[in-house]
Amino acid sequence: MPNNDYNTQDIKILEGLEAVRVRPGMYIGSTGTRGLHHILWEIVDNAIDEAANGFAQKIEVVLYKDGSVSVEDDGRGIPTDIHKQAGVSGVQVVFTKLHAGGKFNNDNYSYSGGLHGVGASVTNALSEWLKVEVYKKTVYKMEFRSYYDAQKKKMISGEPVAPLIDTKQKTDKHGTFVRFKPDAKVFETVEFSLETIAKRLKELAFLNKGLTIKLTDLRDDDKFYSKTFKYDGGLVDYVLYLNEGKQKMFDPPIYAKTEKDGILIEFAIQHTDSYTESIFSFVNNIPTPEGGTHEVGFKSAVTKVMNAYASGSSLVKDKTLKFEGEDFREGMTAIISVKMKNVEFEGQTKTKLGNPEAKAAVESATIEELENMLKVKKNKSVFDAMISKALGAAKARNAAKHAKDISRAKNGADNARLIGKLASCSSRKAELNEIFIVEGDSAGGSAKQGRDRQHQAILPLRGKPLNAEKKRIEEVLNNEEIRIIIGALGTGIGNDFNIANLNYDKVIILADADQDGAHIRSILLTFFFRYMKELVQEGHVYIGMPPLYKVYKKDVTEYAYDDNELQKAIDKVGKGYKLQRYKGLGEMNPEQLWDTTLDPKKRVMTQVTIEDAAEADKLITTLMGDDIEGRKNYISEHANFNKEDSFMSKVGL
Repeated sequence: MPNNDYNTQDIKILEGLEAVRVRPGMYIGSTGTRGLHHILWEIVDNAIDEAANGFAQKIEVVLYKDGSVSVEDDGRGIPTDIHKQAGVSGVQVVFTKLHAGGKFNNDNYSYSGGLHGVGASVTNALSEWLKVEVYKKTVYKMEFRSYYDAQKKKMISGEPVAPLIDTKQKTDKHGTFVRFKPDAKVFETVEFSLETIAKRLKELAFLNKGLTIKLTDLRDDDKFYSKTFKYDGGLVDYVLYLNEGKQKMFDPPIYAKTEKDGILIEFAIQHTDSYTESIFSFVNNIPTPEGGTHEVGFKSAVTKVMNAYASGSSLVKDKTLKFEGEDFREGMTAIISVKMKNVEFEGQTKTKLGNPEAKAAVESATIEELENMLKVKKNKSVFDAMISKALGAAKARNAAKHAKDISRAKNGADNARLIGKLASCSSRKAELNEIFIVEGDSAGGSAKQGRDRQHQAILPLRGKPLNAEKKRIEEVLNNEEIRIIIGALGTGIGNDFNIANLNYDKVIILADADQDGAHIRSILLTFFFRYMKELVQEGHVYIGMPPLYKVYKKDVTEYAYDDNELQKAIDKVGKGYKLQRYKGLGEMNPEQLWDTTLDPKKRVMTQVTIEDAAEADKLITTLMGDDIEGRKNYISEHANFNKEDSFMSKVGL
């Protein structure tokens, strides 16, 4: 059981705070938007750890006009007494010593997302300033700042302005308040995304049943935002949220929470009429989009229990029918959350759990819980619904096998079409190659002429591919455009997918910057997410960004990729400029397309990542599924209908 008497002797120091400024990417991944939010998550995770271990009930995050952000919790508060080894307060140790924290043994935190103790100190090191208040009967305060020391000719990072001060101001509050301002000299942008923060805080509220998380944005007087996330249903509410707009096979979701071998295991399951599975797993509140041993154990348990139930079910008339695990998971939306000590993640990104003991514990616990549910008479209809869904899936799987056989038989014809459409590259080193999936033959022609023939392949699409949302694999394979894409990439599809066979390191979607182009991008991303998810997870999918405008006069030409860049381009070219707006890729000649969109040294591309797989799943369902009302509401909330087109004024009309 974690220790209520949390003091400085519980904080272990492994090394001093060095080199964070020199190589921030080593600690936060990047200095882009992801890295900016990472230093916030480090502070939020500390507050969540207090809540997950039963010491806090409320967390509040506030965004301020000056670019700073604060996180406050009502937990035990960072230790304020003097640390014997360091000779300074616990607060100073936590914010100035790398690898210092109370999470290296299990006395203070049974479960912790912040495993390496670098969080608070790295956030401090990469901030212009940071302020801490600790509430323990009185209010303690401390400030840190980063500045350039002209004498030493180097940046001083996260230096205390003064030692921790006990203000003697009495308070009934308990917990910690941290406010910091990211340093613009470190990050490419210091503007926090409200949407990104809201998504993560909502997810954390779902994962921590009953925890209140409040988010307030004070940055814009005209757009004041304040929202409180609190879900007394926890994972059940999470599953219901993800399944909004879907036809449910049973309601409410089934839910279990138990402990096995020191691992806390919680899951919720509900099936819908979808044809794909949506399973999302977490370890100590950290998303594991690549799964891991806990997910393997869960899937194995579901297969064993459902196979046993199916063998005695009157719904299964054909007793020779063999179910596979994927049959029971078709249409399944499930959240698995485990909390455990000594977590071992595979890789630096904390996206896949590696602990072998987690598989055994989760499998055993899930089997026990599902078998206990089966003993309750009212649950029979739930498990019967799961069997009915699996029967349809098994029949479809056999049909899909037939479709794949047909697809293989069509291979000769498809390959002939592929050869006719695909302009391949000469290099056979997949890691150096990229393929552009281009909208239309006109743009495809320019791209084929303008490309680097050694490393760039071009695949033009004549028509819109099939929308793969709510389509079984046999329907997907019947679409010629999809089959040609599969053939070009070389990975296979669904269960046959093998990332090792990928012919190109970068798969770049290149479509016009209009409604049709946006629709094609959405269709292709939906297909990749549903049937080639690993392609996205491993960072191989990109969206090419062709310019919207060309600003030019005589020998001076500047391209602008959005309205914000347009004015900068006009200022660069100067008076007497001419302006062209591109309606499509086909309007560019090969040289222009190379200069703006194909040349790796100049082009602008967006890498497609899955920061939050559950939210991505929800968004695809909303935008590409059958829920018209949900789609209308989303567009109404996120579209800017008041945006003015300034093009005519720029050309003097």
